[in-house]
Amino acid sequence: MRVLVVGGSGFLGREVARQSLAAGHQVAATYLTRPADLAGTTWHAVDIRDRRRVADLVTEIEPDLVVNAAFQKADWTSSADGAAHVAIAAASMAARLVHVSSDAVFSGAAIRYDETSLPDPTTPYGAAKAAAETAIKAISPTAVIARTSLIIGDGGSVHERRVHALATGRITDVLFTDDVRCPVHVADLAAALLELAASDHAGIHHIAGTDAVSRHELGTLIARRDGLDTAALPAGRRADTNLPGPLDVRLDCAMTRQRLRTELRGAREFLGRRTVGAIE
Repeated sequence: MRVLVVGGSGFLGREVARQSLAAGHQVAATYLTRPADLAGTTWHAVDIRDRRRVADLVTEIEPDLVVNAAFQKADWTSSADGAAHVAIAAASMAARLVHVSSDAVFSGAAIRYDETSLPDPTTPYGAAKAAAETAIKAISPTAVIARTSLIIGDGGSVHERRVHALATGRITDVLFTDDVRCPVHVADLAAALLELAASDHAGIHHIAGTDAVSRHELGTLIARRDGLDTAALPAGRRADTNLPGPLDVRLDCAMTRQRLRTELRGAREFLGRRTVGAIE
């Protein structure tokens, strides 16, 4: 199978490409600034805001599967328009499309959101991701739209790097005790995306970990795993700041889990269990 990973140089995209290669697929991937170090992958410099360039690349590769894991949080054109460009190009070649969305499409007012929940974003990024979902459903009704949460790995994620910087004093900031998400391991997420791609399922799916944890608890789990001083991680309340965005968003993945063989572990499992101060 020919697989095209859009945003393949990113944290998630690289893992999708790695697992696709391990499964014996022919893998091409895009990058915006520089390719990842992943032998066996054919790399292409593409800005998904350029509709023509995206269309030309998909026509050239003729992929069976397109996974859009591109990520530019501060750019509406990449998150919304770019996603539509990828969907149009995939549809033109009758390629299977898996699009990665975000729990940022929700306000947090309901706290728990299942796959039937309608977006009610409160940030520009959330609005762009919601717009992308709407476009993709119209362009490619057979596509999988996978909403996920904070993506953690074995040391390479932006969240893990931030915890290290805080614990070692390289940066000064706080980790919020009231900002709650359901982190997922990057390997679990990539495996779930590829499993859904191989299925006949379509539409909205939620792929997140089983544990709802605060940013501070997540940081503590990361620091403990990596032998850092957990006491060096300053705590604060997001509610006491003027930062935009939801506080508590928990993706209910029950429907998606029923369709998957892939286990979606919770942060307390893949980072090491914790019994004190757990959020239920």
